[in-house]
Amino acid sequence: MRKKISIIGAGNVGATTAHWVVSKELGDVVLVDVLEGVPQGKGLDLYEATPVDGYDCKVIGTNSYADTANSDVVVITAGLARKPGMSRDDLQKANEDIVRPVTKEAVKASPNCILIVVSNPLDVMTYLAYRVSGFPKRRVVGMAGILDTTRFRTFIAAELGVSVEDVQACVLGGHGDSMVPLTRYTTVAGIPVSHFIPKKRLDEIVDRTRKGGGEIVSLLKTGSAYYAPGAATAQMIEAILKDKKRILPCAALLEGEYGFSDVFVGVPVKLGAGGVEQVIELELTDAEKAALAESVKHVKEQLKGLSL
Repeated sequence: MRKKISIIGAGNVGATTAHWVVSKELGDVVLVDVLEGVPQGKGLDLYEATPVDGYDCKVIGTNSYADTANSDVVVITAGLARKPGMSRDDLQKANEDIVRPVTKEAVKASPNCILIVVSNPLDVMTYLAYRVSGFPKRRVVGMAGILDTTRFRTFIAAELGVSVEDVQACVLGGHGDSMVPLTRYTTVAGIPVSHFIPKKRLDEIVDRTRKGGGEIVSLLKTGSAYYAPGAATAQMIEAILKDKKRILPCAALLEGEYGFSDVFVGVPVKLGAGGVEQVIELELTDAEKAALAESVKHVKEQLKGLSL
């Protein structure tokens, strides 16, 4: 029997995630949205594309959570997208009112699923889904660090004119302007990136990474990124459903790791069939610790605005 992946929210991020999931032939997809006809139309369109490349995945669109029953993975992308001049924080109250009921309905239909949260502000919405679902911490995870890292890797590969496959990077902290790209743990074919790029230029690339989402919002003017977020989410789904034990940067609940507790922030984790199977703790310099502490502080300030 094929795995079942339900994606809540049929906007650009949800629909693109579905596209990446089907292209990897990870399982059957259920696309859910409150708008009548939108998930049905997008789901049917994607389903009709499967014979072209021979993907044996069923895709349906629906307005009912009943169709999501017994999903292996549920992805929450529902929520408002950013517009120019809007921060992820500005979305918090509006998206809390969306993510809360969505989570309740999704876990009622699939009590044994693993939840992946993509809605912004990411770290806060992941914490909200964790509290609302009542799931153990390993079965709730946020998509953040993979997206931040892939942007960082893209910029480095472009700077050096090398394959993106040879660039490895790590980003810690909240998903936003306070994220902490770790240049010491960034390599090109195993060689430290500092060997290739002077510090001043590397700092500029780090700054662009932090503002990567905003850069796309300012260009699109009517929405936010969806190709890279969708691909990053599909990579997480693949790691879970194939039990790949990938070491990936994700928003996970900390309980003492890195000196923080009761907060979801981006850290390297082992992602497999059990969800977040391990949080990887890295040795940090004093400057890196301070930057991470500032990022966590920002997330915790946001958490105070939640109605729990």
